[in-house]
Amino acid sequence: MDATDLDYRVRTRSGCIPPELVSRLLEHGHADVVELQAGRGEWFCALAWARVLGNQGRETEALEALAPYVVTGWWKAVVSAAELLESWGRIDEAIEIIRIRTEAGHPKALEAYTRLLARHGRAEEAFNLLVPHVDDWVLATALVDVASVAGRDEEAAALLADRIRADHCCDGPWCCGSLDPDTVLGLLATIRERQGYLDEAIGLLRRRQVTSVNSQDQLADLLARHGRIEELRAYAAVDGHEEAVQQLAELLEKDGDVEGAIAVYERADGPAARNPNSAYELAQLLARHGRGGEAIAVMRAQADAHHSDDWILHALSQLCLDQGCPAEGLVHLDALAAERGGEDEWELYWMRLPLIAACSGVDEAVERARTHPEGNTWYAAEHIAHLFAGAGRIEEAVVVLQQHDRGVSHDLAGYLVDLGRVEEALVIVLHRSPPPPLVPTTHLWSDEPPF
Repeated sequence: MDATDLDYRVRTRSGCIPPELVSRLLEHGHADVVELQAGRGEWFCALAWARVLGNQGRETEALEALAPYVVTGWWKAVVSAAELLESWGRIDEAIEIIRIRTEAGHPKALEAYTRLLARHGRAEEAFNLLVPHVDDWVLATALVDVASVAGRDEEAAALLADRIRADHCCDGPWCCGSLDPDTVLGLLATIRERQGYLDEAIGLLRRRQVTSVNSQDQLADLLARHGRIEELRAYAAVDGHEEAVQQLAELLEKDGDVEGAIAVYERADGPAARNPNSAYELAQLLARHGRGGEAIAVMRAQADAHHSDDWILHALSQLCLDQGCPAEGLVHLDALAAERGGEDEWELYWMRLPLIAACSGVDEAVERARTHPEGNTWYAAEHIAHLFAGAGRIEEAVVVLQQHDRGVSHDLAGYLVDLGRVEEALVIVLHRSPPPPLVPTTHLWSDEPPF
């Protein structure tokens, strides 16, 4: 078993039994297959089987199932074994398995090690280990979290404050090897909020250049957490603060002010008029409160404004389906297609199929799909098979997918498991292409993305 090969197959989900299929095997009573494949280099099977054994109190056997993977030094296996040990209360063993990798210099180990120490009464030690690495944004985040447990918030704040440099020229987070000012300000604000100095935390967050990271706005979250509605309302009124708008609407809805929540989106030239994401949130809000017709109208306006934006059209069609008016959804989609000059490409056409099935039955939807110019492609086959499977016609779904050699293996394998044809399913997913040539390196791990 090789760590590089394991990592490649797990990251790309190629040549292995994916976790969704493992769950399906267990749900259908094929634990023996999962156990067998766990011993044949199938990581997702090994992890699932170890969890099953652990839940049965068979901890030694669970660790034995993971041992061949752990011994390769592959980080995912190491941390999974440590998590199981911790969940069983075997804390010293969990700490030891991560400590070894920390001392070996694995780039992800120190964060895991110090957080584990902090969770189990050794926060002082963890804090001291992190201090020399505060210029790394991941470890600086860990430092701030550990400081709370260790009672060393002021020391952490002082370390961070020293790293706000006026000459830092990056314009966003993760831009260089050191901490950028926005990240430092966010971490300092976390400490001040924790200490109860809300005004200071708010002041720090208002100094950021980039307010939203990974669709999260720390200032909007803080204001919502502490019920500072008027400040949140003012912040949401600033163009571009999409997350603040959503936070304000959710807070008002939670407090029972549904009309107020709707008004946040619907004000003149408001976010729902300018931003498709905000319009979608408004439509979902309306639908949750029995105003499906208004919800559809909101998304129809967005579809009119963005003729070829597939996610908007999909949201519109799904909303029509959920509201029990599939025919109305088809009328909207057909009108939009006519404005674009006729026949849609498949990526815009397929979303009609559930609406057609709801109106006229699955067979009509399948027939319409097959008459489309792209109806014989592997990606069309996925949607056709989904129609059959949704109607409980699994055998027909399998027949459709078996006509294609690429792109459908995971779906086909899942349907075969549903039919009890497990061996056929495994043959499909375990057909392995050789991994790309290895690049010479001195490292025993990889942080590269899967594609």
